Amino acid sequence: MNALEKRSVTALASVYAMRMLGLFMVMPVFMLLGTELEGATPALLGFAIGAYGLSQAVLQIPFGLLSDRVGRKRMIYFGLVLFAAGSLLAGATDSIYVVIAGRILQGAGAIASVLMALLSDLTREEQRTKAMATVGISIGLSFSVSLVLGPLIGSALGLSGIFYVTAALALVALVVVRQVVPTPHQHKLSADTHPAREMLGKVLTDGRLLRLDFGIFALHLVLTALFLIFPTILQDQLGLASRSHWWFYLSVMLTSFFAMVPFIIIGEKKRKMKPVLCGAIGLLTLASVGMASIAVGLAAAWGLLFLFFMAFNLLEASLPSLISKESPAASKGTAMGVYSTSQFLGAFLGGALGGVLLEQAGTDGVLWLMAAVLVAWLLIALTMPAPGYTSSFVLQLQQAVGKEYDEIDTRLRRLPGVQDVVIVEEAATAYLKVDRQQFDEGLLADFSFVRHGSSS
Repeated sequence: MNALEKRSVTALASVYAMRMLGLFMVMPVFMLLGTELEGATPALLGFAIGAYGLSQAVLQIPFGLLSDRVGRKRMIYFGLVLFAAGSLLAGATDSIYVVIAGRILQGAGAIASVLMALLSDLTREEQRTKAMATVGISIGLSFSVSLVLGPLIGSALGLSGIFYVTAALALVALVVVRQVVPTPHQHKLSADTHPAREMLGKVLTDGRLLRLDFGIFALHLVLTALFLIFPTILQDQLGLASRSHWWFYLSVMLTSFFAMVPFIIIGEKKRKMKPVLCGAIGLLTLASVGMASIAVGLAAAWGLLFLFFMAFNLLEASLPSLISKESPAASKGTAMGVYSTSQFLGAFLGGALGGVLLEQAGTDGVLWLMAAVLVAWLLIALTMPAPGYTSSFVLQLQQAVGKEYDEIDTRLRRLPGVQDVVIVEEAATAYLKVDRQQFDEGLLADFSFVRHGSSS
């Protein structure tokens, strides 16, 4: 990357991380501290935890499309202001109903797709994969850090303090966008990062993609449901004070992250992604079922949470990669938009439905929900065809007309390893799905229509 791209990617990744950190910090402490809110019940507390996911899911793609008309930065400013306002509203009240309204308002600042579109504007195609990976790493780190900071800030400043810190992070993110992120001269509608209406039908009818969308839906439903019960078990059944939860989560997250790395390597390098994926879902299911006997002791709780997050981290890292591989050429941005919507819907239902079950059937009701969803996912994954091992390859073409593009399409499809080709004539760009073990970039050297090639 050049200096401008490094600056842009670092700044946007930090904005993404600060926003997600604010959303996640409340999860490990809300069921402990939220009981003091006026009108609080397990069902309402669960709804409050997942409420942000509802507005995120509804507004994610519309925000991205609207940014084409009014500008990326303007939509990001608007989204961050909504996020800060929701945080302040939730922090300034003693009512569970107002906290729910604040969480919905937090989620209404659905700027993830706009940030990715701005990332597309500020980076070259050949650097896009690195840029997206950097953002992905920032999200993973923000989640891990939130599990440590949430209990620390909660014990020092209470639930309101967490929301106020979240509002402050949103304001810092506003300054970063204003002062550090460059303003692009024009929008570059990259199919890798931007949703497109014309691609939506193709993505929503693709069986492979729908299986993966259900996967991220199930994963975040189970994650949200877990935090309805686990903090209370740690405090009430195992006697670990909430102010000490941070070291418990820190040790689990650090060790589980390193434990999952070899399986990522096996899945990608040895092309064993389906067995690795199904194994991780199975492990997640066993860890969730094992939560029923967690009161045996702190060591057992640590071990089960370690297994849970080893599987969770593996799946969280693998699913976006699989979406990228399985999405049709020139549809990655749209596929990722539907994927993100599914993720936030899962978080919403995990909180809302899990909260109702917690109130009606106790901890066992939530565990049964988690187990049922994971078993359904495991069955879907087992019947899924082995994922392909293709990757995206983007070619910037010289300007051509009509039949010349038809000829280019035909010649590209004949190349070894090329499985799909879509040419966007307005952008003079060809999007390819290729098998890297068979595709030879050197063959493009003889093609006079290529201005320069890039992969992602």
